Amino acid sequence: MACVSSCRPGTGKRYLARFSPRSLRRSSNKVANEVIVNIYADGGCRGNPGPGGWGALLQTGDIEKELWGGEPDTTNNRMELTAVIRALEALKRPAAVHVHTDSQYVQKGISQWIHNWKRNGWRTSDKKPVKNDDLWQELDGLTKQHEIKWLWVKGHAGHPGNERADALANRGIDELLTKRGEP
Repeated sequence: MACVSSCRPGTGKRYLARFSPRSLRRSSNKVANEVIVNIYADGGCRGNPGPGGWGALLQTGDIEKELWGGEPDTTNNRMELTAVIRALEALKRPAAVHVHTDSQYVQKGISQWIHNWKRNGWRTSDKKPVKNDDLWQELDGLTKQHEIKWLWVKGHAGHPGNERADALANRGIDELLTKRGEP
């Protein structure tokens, strides 16, 4: 018998779930190995809205992968979500993942708020449409493939993984602006 930390649906509270090797084989979203993939994700804009970039650093053992990109007219929150989505899409098989983000919007959204949004038909508690619901739904689908722990880190506080993700997000903006002929 093994244990995995999981989130109780609708509460955002963590609990230990037990599963046997047999149930592990039957369930596509359980992870068989103990290797943890650390994802450091960040996004930002120059002007909000404005040109934006996202960056992600994936680390497991001594293997690293850097991802980045940009969009011409977007928001900080869309770029924060995009960074996590692109990083999870880059994983080739189910994994135990620690997502490190400096965005409380992402961390609280995926671990607390999303349960009510889904129950309310992608509406907030005051019946307004959830902003960025297209990205939230995409992220929600990707999370089902992995065992994910969502970790908030203070931005611009010298955390090496977060600083690298921030640099990658800025690279995404810089490359976008260079293609457009802007400084």
